[in-house]
Amino acid sequence: MASLIDFRVKEEHIAVLILNRPEAMNALSGPLLDELNQYIETIDNDDNIRTTIITGTGEKAFCAGADLKERKGMTDKQVVAAVDKIGETVRNVENMKMPVIAAINGAAFGGGLELALACDIRIAAAGAKMGLTETSLAIIPGAGGTQRLSRLIGTGHAKKLIFSAKPVIAEEALQLGLAEETAEPDTLLNTAYELAAQIVQNGPVALKQAKTAINQGMQADIDTGLSIERLCYNETIPTDDRKEGLHAFKEKRSPVYKGM
Repeated sequence: MASLIDFRVKEEHIAVLILNRPEAMNALSGPLLDELNQYIETIDNDDNIRTTIITGTGEKAFCAGADLKERKGMTDKQVVAAVDKIGETVRNVENMKMPVIAAINGAAFGGGLELALACDIRIAAAGAKMGLTETSLAIIPGAGGTQRLSRLIGTGHAKKLIFSAKPVIAEEALQLGLAEETAEPDTLLNTAYELAAQIVQNGPVALKQAKTAINQGMQADIDTGLSIERLCYNETIPTDDRKEGLHAFKEKRSPVYKGM
């Protein structure tokens, strides 16, 4: 049986996870989620990997969301469990200790967009459509979409997209703040690689602590957020990498960070 996730390490420190169910628009079946979670754990436990890119096979779809064919024969209880599994997987992506980039190569609907929302940065192929379309199926986003989309683009825009179930194309997503960048389909992965390569030049501990400060701080009031930032900053002070950064600056050379 072919692997449902194509796992690669691109050059040094960059992992790539490719959803590989092109015949089903890379939909989130139970076996695919199991495999994805295994790779997430593997990557997160590998100190040599400092950034991860998530994308889909082909140009047609990043991820069409839940596998509705799989869901047809489920009981109500099984449907709830299946949605919970998607939500847990999405949360596992969000909680990865490193920056995660979604390279949205095609359609991203429902759970597929919720997966992208859990990533730190989204780069969308020109013309790619995305949306939380669940209300057209008489349900609502159940894997974090109502919460993460609202926090990312504001409640008004989020409500408009969710209530209407209308997809937007990459260029409109960029204007809304749903995507941070767009690229031509044939250069999308290279664009993601270039950003990842720029990120991994920086201190791994600093990247982890910056992500923690942003993600936790945005859920809190400003005073609590500043306290979180201070705690995260303090974690970087005793590291060898901080000293290496200072030495490299003084010696006018590129730093060599080791995550220590």
